[in-house]
Amino acid sequence: MKTISVLGSTGSIGTQTLDVVEAYPELFQAGALAANRRWEMLAEQARKFHPKAVAIGDETCYPQLKEALSGSGIEILAGESGVIELAQRQDQDIVLSALVGVAGLKPTVAALEAGKPIALANKETLVVGGELVTKLAKQKGLPLLPVDSEHSAIFQALQGRGLKAIKRIILTASGGPFRKVPAEKLSAMTAAEALQHPTWNMGAKITVDSSSLMNKGFEVLEAMHLFEVSLDQIDIWVHPQSIVHSMVEFLDGSVIAQMGPPDMRTPIQYALGYPECLTHSWQTLSVQHCRDLTFEEPRWNDFPCLSYAFEAGRQGGTMPCCLNAANEIAVAAFLEGKITFGDIPKILRQAMDNHTVTAASSLEILSETDAEVRRCSAAYVKQLMGV
Repeated sequence: MKTISVLGSTGSIGTQTLDVVEAYPELFQAGALAANRRWEMLAEQARKFHPKAVAIGDETCYPQLKEALSGSGIEILAGESGVIELAQRQDQDIVLSALVGVAGLKPTVAALEAGKPIALANKETLVVGGELVTKLAKQKGLPLLPVDSEHSAIFQALQGRGLKAIKRIILTASGGPFRKVPAEKLSAMTAAEALQHPTWNMGAKITVDSSSLMNKGFEVLEAMHLFEVSLDQIDIWVHPQSIVHSMVEFLDGSVIAQMGPPDMRTPIQYALGYPECLTHSWQTLSVQHCRDLTFEEPRWNDFPCLSYAFEAGRQGGTMPCCLNAANEIAVAAFLEGKITFGDIPKILRQAMDNHTVTAASSLEILSETDAEVRRCSAAYVKQLMGV
């Protein structure tokens, strides 16, 4: 029986993780749950799964959550410190990190420091603090088990071969909802249109990132750290059917691809059950899934966010942190209708051009960089709005 802390339990990955927990009551139990603001759903999950503790990141939601769980006997924590405390609990066997954005970095680091294996669905943790996090995991002898379908695919393809056998990683991308939109019409695309992903059911922020290909750019940086490869060893192939989740080309020229229907519960199950291979199947791959598999080059010029990720990774240091902070501000503004889709790469470009790179040697430096870039990017949003 593995006891699991689910950080981000009310999001898309978190709710699907609880689907896996529910499907294997003899193997898994949800020992702790954390969310940012959705206290009603968190309370509902707590009543269903009976964890020992819950944490709500937004402290203003604490009174409502406390009242909702009155008499339950469940410990209730609040604020960033509460989420971090929950991540460090010694009565948990593994921490699934699925908080959205850079908010997942500190709790993930805290969990590693407490000796907890990580099932990692929060890609920003490695985008922003990749060197720190991977170094800490090695020092502690703890695994970083990838949950993203692409990185899970690579991880599975490497079983029995190892990192030194990699020649090239091919990350597949759906292309998002705007894959066929002409370049001259992209800038006018709305948030409602961006949220209509053709193959995956994800949260709003990740879905917008998919529409700009920023999500794939972040996955490039995540892969660089997880699998210890250079950016020159990573290719992107657009694969709109989302059946081939990624591929690894080995030094001997062979290529292994991992395939399956687009269902995140499969990589979640793989990470939680690892190294065991569990028998439950959420969806079965069929001939119909595989009848028309196609691949194409990304539209690099039309979706510049993807190139920005490679650029940030090559500069290293605090530049990926800068890119992520600017993107979080831009996506939030886009979802609120304050800027156009075409403004997103403008905000990223402005932030990167004005950022002075330093070594990403501590959480303090990363926090300072994040805060400063957010401030400058928010000011640029107002400029774009004409405020």
